[in-house]
Amino acid sequence: MIVTIGRRELLVALGGAAVAWPLAAGAQQPEGTRRIGVLGSFPETDAEGQARIAALRKRLQDLGWTEGRNIRLDLRWSSSDADLVRKFAKELVDLQPNLIVTESTPLTAAVLHETRTIPIVFVQVGDPVGSGIVTSMPHPGGNATGFTNIPVTITSKWLELLKEIAPRIVRVAFLFHPATAPYAQRYLDPFQAAASSIGVQAVVSPVQSPTEIETVIAGLTREATGGLVVLPSAFMATHRDSIVALAARYRIPAVYPYRFYAASGGLVSYGNNAVDAYRQSADYVDRILRGAKPTELPVQLPVKYELVVNLTTAKALGLDVPLHIQQLADEVIE
Repeated sequence: MIVTIGRRELLVALGGAAVAWPLAAGAQQPEGTRRIGVLGSFPETDAEGQARIAALRKRLQDLGWTEGRNIRLDLRWSSSDADLVRKFAKELVDLQPNLIVTESTPLTAAVLHETRTIPIVFVQVGDPVGSGIVTSMPHPGGNATGFTNIPVTITSKWLELLKEIAPRIVRVAFLFHPATAPYAQRYLDPFQAAASSIGVQAVVSPVQSPTEIETVIAGLTREATGGLVVLPSAFMATHRDSIVALAARYRIPAVYPYRFYAASGGLVSYGNNAVDAYRQSADYVDRILRGAKPTELPVQLPVKYELVVNLTTAKALGLDVPLHIQQLADEVIE
């Protein structure tokens, strides 16, 4: 089966006239400095996390918002640690910023637990309606809106890619971390259906700690017929180097949700461009700072997807990536 993959234009049209949104208590007047809290899921030293914040800063500057002149960014790096997430969510709310930018479902939920008045612009939230973050995509309601990440239907594409690149696989583990992927079941259902349709056994593989990751991957080595699908979450992204290294050590073909996995040595990745999502979020930050309400700004789907193939890794695994997949790829790493 040929995987149909391309750059999708899924942008939901922005609508609704901007109306006044009262500034949070203690915030500066319009002519003063606006305060923006940012709660990220990566460690501060992580290059991917820094790239996302850089994209936010750059786009804000393009829109007329410059740090030290008319905005201040209060950054918190949670490292996907549940205790830090709760602590930093409260810290940012206590600062009474004009708005807060959040990343991922658990971090957004933590901030919403602390405030239902300060505007929130979220990025990389898998299922904001199912998670109770918004009422609906077109009409979010409440004080939060933003940008989703990978739709649940993408699981079938991941399996198709894996099966075409590694046709011998008959068992595929679905690797996820329940605490940072509370939406896992919504991905798991279509994953299991897709696995059944192509004659592959779906192995549900939740992990609670980094040490459990090796147990799952090592268990796939039987008869060289195992494969791996990694669900997007802050925990998995933080431990990506370990996951990629373990897949290489045990010679397990794996498909990942983001480019940075393939760049770190993963076999293939397909998903939305998270850096671009941060860039887009700056437009919503701008609109809210200029008076729009979050409830007027529809939740948007990703607009930029990337297929990345690592031929060096494929060669090390003894796999031949079909030419049509290489031609469809946005990037081929050799």
